[in-house]
Formats: sequence, structure tokens, C-alpha cells
Amino acid sequence: MPVKGFKEMVAEANAAVGTVSVEDAMAAHGGDGALFVDVRETQEHAAGSVPGALHVPRGLLEFIADPESPMHKPELLSGRRLVVFCASGGRSALAAKTLRDMGVGAPVNMLGGFAAWREKGGPVG
Repeated sequence: MPVKGFKEMVAEANAAVGTVSVEDAMAAHGGDGALFVDVRETQEHAAGSVPGALHVPRGLLEFIADPESPMHKPELLSGRRLVVFCASGGRSALAAKTLRDMGVGAPVNMLGGFAAWREKGGPVG
């Protein structure tokens, strides 16, 4: 049995970076203050995403976030609040904490992920 399981790690990550409800994320969508970051894998992203979201697969996050990497996406350093999401909110919590630990932006985890976004009627592109 692991010393620390995924549930504890996700809870710690959410406590470290903070969370945003889907409703609050929807209110921020389309404005200049927030950049949505989709950390789902490519196959998941291909089935639809939050319109305008930056796709940064979780498996490549550190390489895409680091300005010294040839894979870097400078949009992450725009100074905008990073609303990070995955399918249901677990991977995005860990990804948001990683971004914070790397000093990249002001990330928050969107609770419930893309599933909650769709359930609440958020736009899908």
C-alpha cells in the first residue's frame, strides 16, 4: 500500500493552488483575465474542449511549461489566471500544483473538470 495515495495527493494539490467552481469558471470564460488549460490527453481533447483552451497534455506539462524547453508554450506566461482542467478534476489538481511549483502563472483547478463543464451547459468547441 502506498504511503500517500492519489486521493491525498489531489486534496493536497487543491489546498495548495486553490479551486474554482465550474460556474465561476464559466463566468470568467471569454474574458481577458483567464486562460483555460486542458491537461487531458490528445484523444480526450479531440472529442471537444472548452473553446479557446490551451491544450497541454499532462504527460508533457513540465516540458511545455518550462521556457527553456523547445516545447514551451509562451501563452502559459501571459500573466493570466490559469484555469486548469482535465476530465474530472484529479489530474488537473496535480497539474496546477506542478505549474505553481514551477513558478508558472497563477493556476487554479476547475472542480469537476470537463465533465462538470458539459453537465452545466458550458460551451464546447
